[in-house]
Amino acid sequence: MAVVKKIPARLCLGCQEQKPKKELVRIVRSPEGEFSVDMTGKKSGRGAYICNSKECFEKAVKEHRFERSFKGAIDRAVYDELREQLFS
Repeated sequence: MAVVKKIPARLCLGCQEQKPKKELVRIVRSPEGEFSVDMTGKKSGRGAYICNSKECFEKAVKEHRFERSFKGAIDRAVYDELREQLFS
């Protein structure tokens, strides 16, 4: 009997669709409070997932979904930095 490997899925903060983890980009807040884009998915800290599209990112920012996910206010400069890491 063949073993079917379960593919981990995560919810995109922007479009609210469940997608395979590999298709999404992880945004992580380190224990020190630093935010960054985690391409490897291995950085320590609290993570949130988002599609690699500007539309999803902007929708998540507009609707305060990052703040809800990370349980706290996020400075505007952090969003600008993440935007640059993702789309430049």
